[in-house]
Amino acid sequence: MSARTLPSPRRPVRSLAGQLFVVQVVIVAAVVAGGAVLAYLFTADRTEDAARRQVTAVARSVADSPSVRAAVAGPDPTAVLQPYAEQVRVGTGVSFITVMDTAGVRWTHPLPEQIGRTFLGHIDWALAGETRSETYTGTLGPSVRVVTPVLDDRHRVVALVSAGITVQSISAQLRGPLLALVGVAVAALAVGGLGTYLANSRLRRHTHGMGPAELSHLYEYHQATLHSVREGLVLLDRKNRVVLCNDAARELLALAGEVERRPVDGLGLPQALVAAVLGDAPVRDEVHLTAERVLVLNTSTIGTGLGRVVTLRDHTELQSLTGELDSVKSFTEALGAQAHEAANRLHAVVSLIELGRHEQAVEFATAELALAQRLTDRVVAAVGEPVLAALLLGKAAQAAERGVELTLTEDSRIDDGVLPPGLAARDLITVLGNLVDNAVDAAIAGAAEHPDQPEVTVTARVDGGHLLLRVADTGAGIDPGAVEDVFRRGWSTKQDGRGHGLGLALVAQTARRNGGTVEVGRDRGAVLTVRLPLSRPPRRHGAAEAVAS
Repeated sequence: MSARTLPSPRRPVRSLAGQLFVVQVVIVAAVVAGGAVLAYLFTADRTEDAARRQVTAVARSVADSPSVRAAVAGPDPTAVLQPYAEQVRVGTGVSFITVMDTAGVRWTHPLPEQIGRTFLGHIDWALAGETRSETYTGTLGPSVRVVTPVLDDRHRVVALVSAGITVQSISAQLRGPLLALVGVAVAALAVGGLGTYLANSRLRRHTHGMGPAELSHLYEYHQATLHSVREGLVLLDRKNRVVLCNDAARELLALAGEVERRPVDGLGLPQALVAAVLGDAPVRDEVHLTAERVLVLNTSTIGTGLGRVVTLRDHTELQSLTGELDSVKSFTEALGAQAHEAANRLHAVVSLIELGRHEQAVEFATAELALAQRLTDRVVAAVGEPVLAALLLGKAAQAAERGVELTLTEDSRIDDGVLPPGLAARDLITVLGNLVDNAVDAAIAGAAEHPDQPEVTVTARVDGGHLLLRVADTGAGIDPGAVEDVFRRGWSTKQDGRGHGLGLALVAQTARRNGGTVEVGRDRGAVLTVRLPLSRPPRRHGAAEAVAS
């Protein structure tokens, strides 16, 4: 049997907080240890200097003593100087005081057996009349010592005095400060370690115990996800500054350049959109218009006041398709109404025939046919563009059903093939369909003020390199002071609360997208004129003109 190789166990990955804790503890320990060593060296140096000054003062005072001068000239210097030197040594706290002749033979010493022996150390500079210190190993071990001359009345060197403190005694003096220094160092290390532990515990909670590699991968996944989603995503901080704006949001909002750390109200966005984003209440599926797009907005707060998340969905294509669907629906309803009306008329014709009134039946049938055919012939003859022709016929039938007469002016004419490929049929439906719908609603609302039948007049023709679409109604008109607000999302003269106020905003947006203009005028009622260039490339940025005339 072959032996199976067991997989080696994976080493546990230390979290980022754990790694930082180890690094910080090492740094704190190194700093504390370094400070302790420097403090010890400084204290040791100061203690050694103090010892040198002390032994120098003791040696000089002994050498200058008159009794010492008299004793060195006597017959038995040891008998006089030994008790005196020991008394001074004990009183000053030095380790030894040695008095010797100029040959270095000792007269005094803390160890009596060393008396009469040669001094261990340098005495040359003392014989020359100088006082110097040195660290030397003598009979008591290493010591800091001073050798100074004893001068007679003629300033001749007649003896030498050496005083010293052993290194062991100096070390004993350092023991107390050293213990205190070690205690302070340990306390500093403990406090530093505790502070580091608390800080890293908080960091561990915020990083969820993940390591650097995991955090790096999480950030990369986060960035890749945010920039790959098709929905626009904008993150704001608590001061409403942009923290993150993904690629889709940049495209939907037409943002260029650096936007991070900029306030959201400084990005040049529509005021209604900015107000919705900065509002206190969350927004759910609210439709907003920018210069070129229809956006669905959602907002929500992050945590407890940390900021907010803004998501944007492009509703432009869906809005256009919805407009087309509404047009088709209106066509269907109009055709249904016409079919119903045609059935009633057919019953009337059949009844006349059954009653034997053939001439009246023919007259009734041809009159109704001529009335319906007259508008169809007028539209087909004037408008060669099939999309516009179909739209006008459908809107005319729908208006007639609602009691409004829709007419096409005599100067209307658009030949087939005049419109450029860049001017989409969908945009024509959006512009003319919404203008006619608003005009029909306005004419019906103003019927109480005009005894005549409500009317809507449509002009569609080519005018100096532009496609001119003009719709006039017999309603109350638009107040000149409200011209700037007409094309703003939510503006409407209706008060039924059924979501009006988007049609004219879509008209202005479509005109803007195609490089056109919108004019607001007044005749019997409101007159709205849209001019779309036939050869000029569409403007991608800018504002449609709203002019009161």
